[in-house]
Amino acid sequence: MIGRLNHVAIAVPELEAAMAQYRDALGATVSEPQSEPDHGVRVVFVTLPNTKIELLEPLGAESPIRGYLDKNPTGGIHHVCYEVDDIHAASERLTQQGARVLGDGEPKTGAHGKPVLFLHPKDFNGTLIELEQA
Repeated sequence: MIGRLNHVAIAVPELEAAMAQYRDALGATVSEPQSEPDHGVRVVFVTLPNTKIELLEPLGAESPIRGYLDKNPTGGIHHVCYEVDDIHAASERLTQQGARVLGDGEPKTGAHGKPVLFLHPKDFNGTLIELEQA
């Protein structure tokens, strides 16, 4: 069902500082920041030959990333994103197998402009999983 790894997301307390680390110290190509108000984050993507790294900064006090950073003030891996061919079929299959889809269960538009869903980390060995329709 799952396809390729789309990205690994890292929550960061300061997006500009994290961008500079990846760009200047590691020599990576880093996208321009974009705000994603539906998800409560500001993001950039670091392009790698085989995948991407998404750097996430909270957008407002109600951001779901805020709680993560409260527990992990220096940041850390927040989630992994896998591609699926059909997000609705994937959601239905996972729900039938007892997995919990976060939110209202309906896909939202993600940072790549494609439908995404998040799966409860307690159902996947403590890892928050994002599914993105390919």
